Amino acid sequence: MTIKTQTLSNGFTIATEFMPNFRTATLGVWITAGARHETQRQNGIAHFLEHMAFKGTKKRSSFRIAEAIENVGGYINAYTSREITNYYCRVLSEDVTLALDVISDLILNSSIESAEVEVERNVILQEIGQTNDTPDDIIFDWLQETAYPNQPYGRPILGLAGNVKGFLREDLINFTKEHYTPNRMIFCAAGDVDHEALVNLCEKYFSKLPRKKCSKTVPGMFVGGETRVQKNLEQAHFALSFKSASVKDPNIFASQIFAVAMGGGMSSKLFQEIREKRGLCYSIFSSIDAGIDTGAFTIYAGTSEEKLGELSNVVIDELRQSIDKISQKDLNKARAQIKAGMLMGLESSSNRCERLARTLSIWGRVIPLSETIDKINQVSLLDLREFVQSIFLDPRSALALYGPIKNAPILDELKNRLIV
Repeated sequence: MTIKTQTLSNGFTIATEFMPNFRTATLGVWITAGARHETQRQNGIAHFLEHMAFKGTKKRSSFRIAEAIENVGGYINAYTSREITNYYCRVLSEDVTLALDVISDLILNSSIESAEVEVERNVILQEIGQTNDTPDDIIFDWLQETAYPNQPYGRPILGLAGNVKGFLREDLINFTKEHYTPNRMIFCAAGDVDHEALVNLCEKYFSKLPRKKCSKTVPGMFVGGETRVQKNLEQAHFALSFKSASVKDPNIFASQIFAVAMGGGMSSKLFQEIREKRGLCYSIFSSIDAGIDTGAFTIYAGTSEEKLGELSNVVIDELRQSIDKISQKDLNKARAQIKAGMLMGLESSSNRCERLARTLSIWGRVIPLSETIDKINQVSLLDLREFVQSIFLDPRSALALYGPIKNAPILDELKNRLIV
């Protein structure tokens, strides 16, 4: 595998990874403009703009955009996160030039017609409605808002329906002008790709974009709190978060190991104790949400109304015991799962593109895989236990409950049980 990078004079970054024996490629542009870069009034506009890119450009209709890629058997899509908006394609290697032409057209020449804004507004409102009707989706929006209240990092990526109803064409154009600048853009390609040819194409499409000073990003500040929504559902949904490491924090690898050890698979501690031994739920897992400047360790489970209290208490008991009882065996297993997952994932050109873009957007360089694995290997049992103790001694935590939850314990009860 050969990784090459280059930055144009206006700050537009290019990274490619040649993968021998591949006859396909994944390529895309990652823009460091997501939900956390919106004002309160703009919440949802980054996602709206991502939708609008596919509604037509100055030379292609919505149909022609999809047809251009699908005629050659390719795939085109986009997504918006809190920190990134990404437009990408997967194609055969002989169609890389076409794919980049289409992606650049979406980003640079979106027409944002007023009639299409109205059509897509309705589509997004339906998407918001679908999320609101899906308990194990909406509970994470509520948890995020509870953990990060009154700040961009806590707002929903899709935005609130009231905001989406009010966006004007000019709002979308202004957000594009402010944030779709070359020094916020990273072009990545992996698979059967030619670095020099792609650099030349990127110069053709993007070199004339004027560099612009990036507006300051509001830091994510984990505050915590509690959200409880009583509703007549089949299951009660439980989501609990603790302030954890950001992606730049040296403890990030200990946090990942802990999340996998506690709820990262069928042999994890929470799965074994709560599902396999006690039968309290069907689904339970833990995860890490690590942003550039903040992070959270989260546990989610769904259970019946009558089992919610017991499940909540057992989760806390398992977390409390982990401070002293998490073992070298647990560490070794979780470490192996993480490393295997990374290596297996990198057999995909799409995942390699994501990794290139992610590391460049955070550290300004491509982090060698060997460097990451070394840091995972360096986490000791003492490191792990000290990290676990630090997050549970921190008073900041967040709880979201949804469904038949009137008899569920409150957050303070769970916190008191954790430190007993």
